[in-house]
Amino acid sequence: MTAPTSDGVPGPGGPALDDSVLRPKIAGLMPEVLAELEALVAIPSCAFPGFPPEPVHAAAQRIVDAFGRHGVEAHVTPVDGGYPAVTAEIPAPPGRPTVLLYAHYDVQPVPASQQWSTDPWTPTWVDGRLHGRGAADDKGGVAIHLATLAAFDGRPPVGVRLVVEGEEETISHLEAHVVAHPDDFQADVMVVADMGNLVVGEPVLSVGLRGHVKAVIEVETLAAPVHSGLFGGAAPDALMALIRALATLVDDDGACAVQGVASGEWDGADHAEELLRANAGVLDGVDLVGTGRVASRLWARPSVSVLGMDVTPTAEASNVLQPRAKAVVAMRIPPGQDAQEAMDALVAHLRAHVPGNARVTVTEDKKSPPFSQPTDGRAFGLMRDALATSYGRPVETVGSGGSIPLLETLRAVAPHADFVLVGPEDAQHANIHGPDESVDPSEIEHMALAQALLLQALAQD
Repeated sequence: MTAPTSDGVPGPGGPALDDSVLRPKIAGLMPEVLAELEALVAIPSCAFPGFPPEPVHAAAQRIVDAFGRHGVEAHVTPVDGGYPAVTAEIPAPPGRPTVLLYAHYDVQPVPASQQWSTDPWTPTWVDGRLHGRGAADDKGGVAIHLATLAAFDGRPPVGVRLVVEGEEETISHLEAHVVAHPDDFQADVMVVADMGNLVVGEPVLSVGLRGHVKAVIEVETLAAPVHSGLFGGAAPDALMALIRALATLVDDDGACAVQGVASGEWDGADHAEELLRANAGVLDGVDLVGTGRVASRLWARPSVSVLGMDVTPTAEASNVLQPRAKAVVAMRIPPGQDAQEAMDALVAHLRAHVPGNARVTVTEDKKSPPFSQPTDGRAFGLMRDALATSYGRPVETVGSGGSIPLLETLRAVAPHADFVLVGPEDAQHANIHGPDESVDPSEIEHMALAQALLLQALAQD
């Protein structure tokens, strides 16, 4: 099943690159690289508040040691206020460019409600895929960079700056660190290995990411819980007020109804509905939300979700009206939308739609800007050729509904850099952030070969 393109024209965009040396070299490295990935997946490096810090630091050190075993002198670099990054710098030979390779080693939590089929912290092979939290997002990206540099025995033909973040999944302190140390992040090309193909074996380049804003809303109506029989029908229930407010976030079709947020159309080929249904696991007979082209809904329009609520569990339900209720609301915003303006619009909407003059508090949470990538840069074109060579098939361009907050910060400190967005997180089976996350090792191998071919091509004038 073929992925969509932004221009409707599949093709590598140029000649095949010489992979006669790098392809067998990377294939031979894969057992070692996958062993390193298994060891990294076994470390529960969740950087969210409330989780133990020791595994996060252990994961950073494990990455330093792994790159060291393959000829790259990496370091644990402190980041003020947060967890460290892993960095390395390989100076560029005279006249050759510098490439920054980015990934992250922190992972999403694993709540019991996800009901994994395997232990999320025990790397397990199932049907040829490595299962475990972070196997795809984004320790698989770390493995791609490891294989890429190991293919050159740690001595690539261009300059390389390695940056492996420790807080991408939570509130990142690396963004402020980049602003404070801009010289350490200068590069001609930024390769971000935190994306993925829509279908395993069918290469894509991502050219736009939606941003993300989150807010917490709390509604209060009563001093304490009161009997629903004695007071129901007159006394206001906070949970019902919150539900009524949340319901206004979408229209009758389920599309985002927050006013003042940009919305557009994806101007390329559409995203097949059957592909979305299969990849997202939409149950038979359940309608999709929104209207119009699927690609526009995913990549060019806002969407809104309720990520969690603090309410009484059903097992503890009693006949009372709730005095207070809280929810986390998230809105994905399309490229071109200012993140703070979107946050302001979301906060204003929530405050305006709580009924009955209930007390409402809305607090801003995480804010990540959208990102768009020009496709006319030299590195972008070379990576298209490199992916086509590696996979042996045409490369297509897509958008993405996800967000990577650091990208706009990197663009601000290195405005002339050409960005390339790839990665191991296929939408078909990887199930990032969900239960039974996994990675296909062939995606790591193909992406590593493509990256190595890119570095080789960039070294040629």
